[in-house]
Amino acid sequence: MAAVAASCIFALALGAMFAPALAPYDPGAQDLRKDLAAPSLEHPLGCDKLGRDQLSRIIYGARISLYVGLLAVSLSAGLGLIMGAAAGFSGGAVDRLLMRLVDVLLAFPGILLAIAMSAALGPS
Repeated sequence: MAAVAASCIFALALGAMFAPALAPYDPGAQDLRKDLAAPSLEHPLGCDKLGRDQLSRIIYGARISLYVGLLAVSLSAGLGLIMGAAAGFSGGAVDRLLMRLVDVLLAFPGILLAIAMSAALGPS
């Protein structure tokens, strides 16, 4: 299953890299005469309510999704590396403080933490 998942991710990354060559249409080009068109040979996944080709929009959307995912993982790994190195090298009080902080974050379910953060930061 890992090989299948890795091949899917690799295919998605290749599709995102070569989106201009693979996408059959401009993802932002509107053709209101084809609004909500059903799948056909011309548009394999159909069109949205503005007549934009869905396949092209998905291929180009993969670029943004992969970028956001890689950015989030990179920032998280960088922050974790810095915190782990600080806790490991200094030890003592710094290690205990960082461990308690991580314990508090892991004690809350993710959705409860998201609700608390949105309540504290406001609706924006």
